[in-house]
Amino acid sequence: MKKFDFSGWATRNNLKCSDGRTIMKDAFKGNNGKTVPLVWNHQHNDPLNILGHALLENREEGVYAYCEFNDSEAGKAAKLLVEHGDVSALSIFANQLKQQGANVLHGAIREVSLVLAGANPGAFIDSVMSHGEKSDEEAIIYTGENISLFHADDPPKDDPKDKEEPKKEPEKKPDDEETVAEVFDTLSEKQKTVVYAMLGQALEETGSPIQNNNEESKGGNETMKHNVFDKEDTKNEGILMHSDQKKIIDLAKSNSVGSLQTAISIFAEQNPDVIAHGIDNIETLFPEYKDVRPGAPELLTTDEGWVGKVLAKVHKSPISRIRTRQADLRNIENLRAKGYKKGNQKGFIGNIQLLHRTTDPQTVFVKSKLDRDDIVDITDFDVVQYMYGIDRMNLNEELATAIMIGDGREVGAEGKIAEDKIRPVWLDDELYTIHADIDIADMKATLQGTNTGANFGENYIYAEAVIQSLLYAREKYKGSGTPDFYCTPHLVNVMLLARDLNGRRIYDKVSDLAAALNVGEIITAEQFEGKTRTADGKTKKLLGIMCNLTDYSLGATKGGEITHFTDFDIDFNQEKSLLETRCSGASTRVLSAIALEEDVTSSGTQG
Repeated sequence: MKKFDFSGWATRNNLKCSDGRTIMKDAFKGNNGKTVPLVWNHQHNDPLNILGHALLENREEGVYAYCEFNDSEAGKAAKLLVEHGDVSALSIFANQLKQQGANVLHGAIREVSLVLAGANPGAFIDSVMSHGEKSDEEAIIYTGENISLFHADDPPKDDPKDKEEPKKEPEKKPDDEETVAEVFDTLSEKQKTVVYAMLGQALEETGSPIQNNNEESKGGNETMKHNVFDKEDTKNEGILMHSDQKKIIDLAKSNSVGSLQTAISIFAEQNPDVIAHGIDNIETLFPEYKDVRPGAPELLTTDEGWVGKVLAKVHKSPISRIRTRQADLRNIENLRAKGYKKGNQKGFIGNIQLLHRTTDPQTVFVKSKLDRDDIVDITDFDVVQYMYGIDRMNLNEELATAIMIGDGREVGAEGKIAEDKIRPVWLDDELYTIHADIDIADMKATLQGTNTGANFGENYIYAEAVIQSLLYAREKYKGSGTPDFYCTPHLVNVMLLARDLNGRRIYDKVSDLAAALNVGEIITAEQFEGKTRTADGKTKKLLGIMCNLTDYSLGATKGGEITHFTDFDIDFNQEKSLLETRCSGASTRVLSAIALEEDVTSSGTQG
């Protein structure tokens, strides 16, 4: 019969480690009956570190290891350390770890190591490496359990080889001969804990402490011992006093903690002896988290309302190569008809200037991928359709932004939407877009006039400057119909908060403000905030754009409209998606837009 030098727990089931992971039952069932190397402190780089071997047995409580040292110098030295009690703990090195949430469901034990128990108090998992996003994890798992030493002349108590031999049952005393202490000692640790709790609750309800008949303690003892039958001197450890309960509740109420579960965990870490005999892993009794809004995650985005309005209002053309031609008759003074005087030669009027430009299309796309494993594992909503919705929203916003203000990337940057392919209204030539500046100082002087003591609010002065600049610039406007005003939300709020000298608001509603600006609709866009451009050595900040997008043509030939392509990559097990369009965009009518700007050039850089 084979003898072992010592044994101990390699892993424990339902072992919650300090990083939050829990070793589940039968996680290492595949190692049952297998022999693995016994090494020193997980040192794999030297054969001299192999101390012997360990026979693994999968049990209800976990994996138990029966260990035997070899006859090497290192094995003999380690055996002496174990026998002397200098080394008293085991840990394992495992890989192929499979997890579901925080639960470790499967793994393979590759070796058992002797470790210094003092260096690793308690249970934890020390992750070694992860070979990529989908690779199995390797880890060193410490249980913090002490090992059992076998005497040289005795077989191990739990030797699996002896399980088939009949065991002699201890002689049972008649029920009437067993003492209360002997009956109590037959209870398991969990059963003893329940008895302690029941007795404690009964004493608390009656308010009666246990009285000691010994005259040396006539005052009684208000604290119940863990085991009233133990004859050893016990200490008041593991007792959750009312003051401790109050500390936990106060901790849970604090803003920094916020939950009873977290408060108990923090108190347990700070006071391990106080609740050592409480309920282990009490957090497992708490209910599972539930989604406030079941299904797909709620999207957190910037304002997208203006995007749909831009794409709905632009003129859709089945032609992607756009050309515009205009005859410039603005120098009408040189083209005036003339009166004839008899006898004089009739002269010619001036030449008419023709204006034209062409715009070519560019492909704009959004490409994404999903691992099929993730698609299968996500069961509470359709993640493929969810990602398609995000991609489509992304593409629409990119097109609307390119149409109104440009995509914002530097010229030559990767992914840049060329501004001569989809021409931004804001950055277009003066022939197509009128750029008007607001003058706050001039408006302040105009409002106050000679009454320098008049105190007009800043919002009122700003609002009047915006309205004046837009209305004056509109005198040159040649666009179609009634334009709309696209601006930042802040600009609208500033104008709505404008008050007169009596404190009354000038504009009660956005519709009142739209009427003052003489536009059909005011449309806010967060994406306009903080946008600047450089012109004539000055920095101009965009406030808003007034235009009728009927005068802007977005062209795409058949096949160039927004199209969705999907493909499955069998090599990488991925579902790939491509949203693509090939289009051009440009204003087709001269002087059809007004870009309202503010000169924010610092005084030191103005030339």
